Amino acid sequence: MTKTPKLDPSKLREATRLVHGGTLRSQFGETSEALFLTQGFVYETMEAAEARFKGQNQGFIYSRFSNPTVAMFEERMCLLEGAEAARATASGMAAVTAALMGQVQAGDHVVAARALFGSCLYIVEELLPRFGVASTLVDGTDLAQWRAAMRPQTKVLFLESPTNPCLDVYDIAAIADIAHQNGATLVVDNVFASPILQKPLRLGADCTVYSATKHIDGHGRCLGGVILASREFIDKHIHNFLRQTGPAISPFNAWVMLKSLETLHLRVAQQVKGAERIADALAGHPNISRVVYPGRADHPQAEIIRRQMTAGGTLVAFEIAGGKAAAFAFANALSIIAISNNLGDAKSLITHPATTTHQRLTAEAQAAMGITAGLLRLSVGLEDPDDLIEDLTQALSALDRPDLAAE
Repeated sequence: MTKTPKLDPSKLREATRLVHGGTLRSQFGETSEALFLTQGFVYETMEAAEARFKGQNQGFIYSRFSNPTVAMFEERMCLLEGAEAARATASGMAAVTAALMGQVQAGDHVVAARALFGSCLYIVEELLPRFGVASTLVDGTDLAQWRAAMRPQTKVLFLESPTNPCLDVYDIAAIADIAHQNGATLVVDNVFASPILQKPLRLGADCTVYSATKHIDGHGRCLGGVILASREFIDKHIHNFLRQTGPAISPFNAWVMLKSLETLHLRVAQQVKGAERIADALAGHPNISRVVYPGRADHPQAEIIRRQMTAGGTLVAFEIAGGKAAAFAFANALSIIAISNNLGDAKSLITHPATTTHQRLTAEAQAAMGITAGLLRLSVGLEDPDDLIEDLTQALSALDRPDLAAE
């Protein structure tokens, strides 16, 4: 009996790629991907080891930079993202750091959007300058500022979109054009959109980075990150940097991510439905002064969102009238939604950015990003949206008590 040949995974639809993409089966023919918990690998002969190290034959050498389980995760992410190559890392911040530092040297210049996660700002504002790499921060929504910031020494532009935590959305294609016209590259942190809702490489970005800890795991279990780009970009800027510096993802974590990818499109679709309903339910409530959700028509960048995202995402930002005291009282009154600085989880999580993820920023820097004392970031999980809306509504009712007057 002739066995039907396997289809080219690049020809399969996204949901199928997320289940089957990148699978390597051992001689045992396992259904679920194998977990290879090994640091090193053995060779039949000394000559085989020499050839492997010279790159004359393919195979694994050391799990710090190559491992079968990790390779499956990387390949599946490539199929999802539409990338030629990928490298997984120990965390999202390891991915960001490698994607930036792997491209620059002393005397170079980086331009980044001002609205970044606090640790990303640290890399751009403090770490890179220690090694002689200058940086400039701009308003990511203002293309004129991107153009004005460019220098002959500019090598990399960096942004996240939607932004953390105020959910601004930048015109990735236009910013990519600015980078390329000046001989620079564009790196996009796509974690808030997830690879399901936005494809930066298709919009002209040179490199996409993720904290796989968020939607890709989606269950609050493991840390991980991934860098995706062309094969030339990965070979030139990323592979050797990771090989020599060692921010390797654990094969176990990569295996967890592989299993989570099988349900990523289902989870994100359900979370988006919940986020859409919650944003609409919160809008206009007397105790809320502002609601920001990329799926709403009143979002400041609604036209850009329609062009580059397939849906508004799983996060909602909103501002409680009454400042920090009211925001704290509201969050403390929630019974289903948990207080945490994580996002993309199956469980709904709420964060007060001014005192957690962005607390190290000055008051002026927070204000420039739109972070107020009353701002909260809600990551919508997989609970029934009606239960979440009821939880939010009862917590908002607690703010009507006279002892919680506005600051």
